[in-house]
Amino acid sequence: MTMTRIELAGLLGTVSIALLLAAPPLAHSAEPAELISTIKSVDKKAKGNSAAGRAVTELARAEPAVLLPVLAAFHDANPLAANYLRSAAETIVDRAIAAKKTLPRKLLESFITDLKNDPQARRLAFEILQRVDATVVDRLIPGMLTDPSPLFRRDAVARLLDLADRLHKEGQPDLAGTLYKRALQGATDDDQVRAIAKPLRKLGENLDLQHHFGFLTQWHIVGPFDNTKGKGFNVAYPPEEKIDLKATIKGKLGPASWKPYKTTNDFGILDIAKQISPYKGAVMYCTTEFEAKAAKSIQFRLGTPNAWKLWVNGRLVFANEEYHRGMKLDQYSVPVTLRAGSNTILLKICQNEQEQDWAQRYQFQLRTCNVSGIAVHPADSAASLSQTKESRP
Repeated sequence: MTMTRIELAGLLGTVSIALLLAAPPLAHSAEPAELISTIKSVDKKAKGNSAAGRAVTELARAEPAVLLPVLAAFHDANPLAANYLRSAAETIVDRAIAAKKTLPRKLLESFITDLKNDPQARRLAFEILQRVDATVVDRLIPGMLTDPSPLFRRDAVARLLDLADRLHKEGQPDLAGTLYKRALQGATDDDQVRAIAKPLRKLGENLDLQHHFGFLTQWHIVGPFDNTKGKGFNVAYPPEEKIDLKATIKGKLGPASWKPYKTTNDFGILDIAKQISPYKGAVMYCTTEFEAKAAKSIQFRLGTPNAWKLWVNGRLVFANEEYHRGMKLDQYSVPVTLRAGSNTILLKICQNEQEQDWAQRYQFQLRTCNVSGIAVHPADSAASLSQTKESRP
């Protein structure tokens, strides 16, 4: 499974620190811009690693004024380069604090509040500033409820949630409810959403969490097709060639036809095993439409314990042949460019033949959002898939 930038940075952390401590300095004293360029030249397969390690060692000896160029360099840096830049920045700060040197606080704060800067770099700048300015949390976090960085939003939501909980316990339900609803505006992590939804519903609020997250909940599904010994993952069954919702297709158990299914689950989970049948060694195809007012780039975020393939407008955008690795919200993120008008989504979801209790889940959830996790809704959220539509996936 492909590692995220954060996971890769964590894995490489000890490597970069070791290089920082052990790598010899460059043969000549280079300017910070040259050192940063050398670090950013390392590719994701570690080509240029030695030169980058030496550059990190020299850059880490620089004065605190270099912090801003280092942070700005996170823009378009690959995960390995970003990890090296982080090591250099943290070491500059450690040395400056130990030597009682002044950090550029105002410039760091301006960098944090500039939403155009790299989210990872903005967070690092915040952590640096927090070490020398205890007031930064109270000054900045409350205004970050709709920040494009999920980490900052999470902090802002947590503060509101704590305050709402206290007010609720103190017998001020109206004020607590106002704060819960405000916190929900920035919440995209399922644990925080659940913690907000529970008291709001007790207060009588009618919440649509499916809409909040941007889940696609109305599908047409056909199957099962044969996936004995996993062979069906790479077989192009008829829906991969043409989607005809009126067609009857030869399936694993005989003739199969498209049928509409809708999930009412708060988190958009469509449970094939429970809503349709607990098929084993099976392939099911699921299709729906997304209406966009204009062409746009968004993310499809999918969770499933099953193997799957995803097509948008006939183009395969991702495939993952893994079974029973667990399921969670936003488990997979797939960047997709939608066209103006109707966009056809086709999901192939495969179940294997394992009989253990933990291997019986056959389900998925799929939502549409921007890169920071905020829901992106279709132009007509109430639109349903036409029973007579014929199209290519």
